[in-house]
Amino acid sequence: MFESLTARLSTALAALRGKGRLTEGDVNETLIEVRLALLEADVDVSVVASLLDRVRTRAVGSEVTKSLSPGQQVVKIVHEELIATLGGEAEPLASTSKPPLVILVAGLQGSGKTTTAAKLAKPLKGQGKQPLLVAADLQRPAAIDQLETLGGRIGVPVYSARDTTPAKLVKSALKEASDRGHGAVVIDTAGRLQVDKALMDELADVRKAANPDEVLLVVDAMTGQDAVNVARGFLERVDLTGIVLSKLDGDARGGAAISAREVTGRPIKLVGVGEGVDDLEVFHPERMASRILGMGDVLTLIEKAEEAFDERTAREATEKLLTASFTLEDFLDQFQQVRRMGSIGQLLGMLPGAASALKHADVSDRDLGRVEAIIRSMTPDERRNPKIIDGSRKRRIAGGSGTTPQDVNGLLRQFAETQKLMKAFAGGKSPLPGLDLPGMGRRRKR
Repeated sequence: MFESLTARLSTALAALRGKGRLTEGDVNETLIEVRLALLEADVDVSVVASLLDRVRTRAVGSEVTKSLSPGQQVVKIVHEELIATLGGEAEPLASTSKPPLVILVAGLQGSGKTTTAAKLAKPLKGQGKQPLLVAADLQRPAAIDQLETLGGRIGVPVYSARDTTPAKLVKSALKEASDRGHGAVVIDTAGRLQVDKALMDELADVRKAANPDEVLLVVDAMTGQDAVNVARGFLERVDLTGIVLSKLDGDARGGAAISAREVTGRPIKLVGVGEGVDDLEVFHPERMASRILGMGDVLTLIEKAEEAFDERTAREATEKLLTASFTLEDFLDQFQQVRRMGSIGQLLGMLPGAASALKHADVSDRDLGRVEAIIRSMTPDERRNPKIIDGSRKRRIAGGSGTTPQDVNGLLRQFAETQKLMKAFAGGKSPLPGLDLPGMGRRRKR
């Protein structure tokens, strides 16, 4: 996400960080580089001008000249003004005192609209709202099938009918929701390949029938400035309450994310960061600004870990590590929980300074998938006691995992070294000669 933009901005601002004194020329030179980086990222020209004007006004004033660390202060100003451009604070979804909460999802074909509707329903279900998905996209029959498939996957019912109008369908769905006690209704509407009168007329009819609490526009972040133009087109004819940026994980430039709020005046409420039904996140301007500037996003990483990791399993794993009884079976359990947090690229991208480090990293999801395949090809006995894995077993494991015996050997060797290290810690011995680790051995009795 935003890889090229982050790299360019980090390089531009790095020159300032170490300087004890700054001239107006230093600031202007850096802001020229920042401007080029933003324009290359397809950020709206007016947004770039407004952002840099605010930064320049603050950066050449007393706020910086009186600072003990002027370079760092300018970086702080850029960060703060970028947060303001992105919207300032996270905007939660609307709430209602009289259920159901009605959310209308709009967008062009191919923007990820139908998938986003299902992604919205899943957390609503987790909140106990018993959502109902409504397939009101009657222009594209496959959209109904797609929503029914996604609804089945997350255990949320889908209301559909193919021989009616979208407005009538929505009215019937709302009555159904009221009768059956659904706390939320998510309506998937029709899309087109472009913003046109027919699309807007149908959307207006559906909106009138639904009287929604939220009207969310889904735009494809990978289309850059075009995504903002689409938002403008919808906004001229429909009263949107917020924007959902889909496919943000594939957006290396970042133009749509940076421009959308300031151009449309509507908040970015959610972002899609993958194809899975779990891959929808609340948009936090401060966290996004930090990621864009290469400062990482540790808070989101922690939240993902809290969602993915079972506390009891993690506690048991820690216990086994401390007693050096951690097996490949335990490793597989932990490995699967890490994988649920997202791709390795996403996770590393949330670490501060990861933008430059990732250039030289040689870790991919394919490598991790290979490790998982090898362990899954082992029998439970082999996972618990890798010492029984001889040559013929290695060949069988390699064949079952689509790898080579050398790959299996490499994994077993690394795991054996890890076990040896854990035994050293558990016994209070240091893996480094001459360095003991007091207090790491036998536990004290309470």
